[in-house]
Amino acid sequence: MDEVLTVADASARSTPTSSPLPISSNLPLVSALIAFALAQFLKVFTTWFKEKRWDSRRLLGSGGMPSSHSATVTALAMAIGLQEGAGSSMFALAVVLACVVMYDASGVRLHAGRQAELLNQIVCELPPEHPLSTVRPLREPLGHTPLQVGAGAILGCVVSFLIGKSV
Repeated sequence: MDEVLTVADASARSTPTSSPLPISSNLPLVSALIAFALAQFLKVFTTWFKEKRWDSRRLLGSGGMPSSHSATVTALAMAIGLQEGAGSSMFALAVVLACVVMYDASGVRLHAGRQAELLNQIVCELPPEHPLSTVRPLREPLGHTPLQVGAGAILGCVVSFLIGKSV
């Protein structure tokens, strides 16, 4: 019944990873960061494809195709699932977090962006002497359509799977 811990077991548990940067051995974190960066990078090209113009501001902006929020949280959940197993508490937590983030991106934030667009139109139509006519416009691309959320989720899963297979 009593478990005996040998010196070899203790030293094996306390030995740091052989990676020069401990963060690089963290599959979930690396997967999430790469999925986020890739999604943001792809937004430049999807904007060009849709609007026939290059917009480097898309590298840092929210909204657009694919959803970097969805890509990040699904890559995180997928990597945790691959590493810890689908029955782990960590995986359950990551899946619930992913669902909340994706619901928020396609619901609350999408509608807030649409309201910002409407408010900006109203402010533009105000006479110049109105006190609100000089207010800075609100940011409009805040949320995502369900298609953008789905594309981000697929991207996150693919990135996580590929990184998990290469490790």
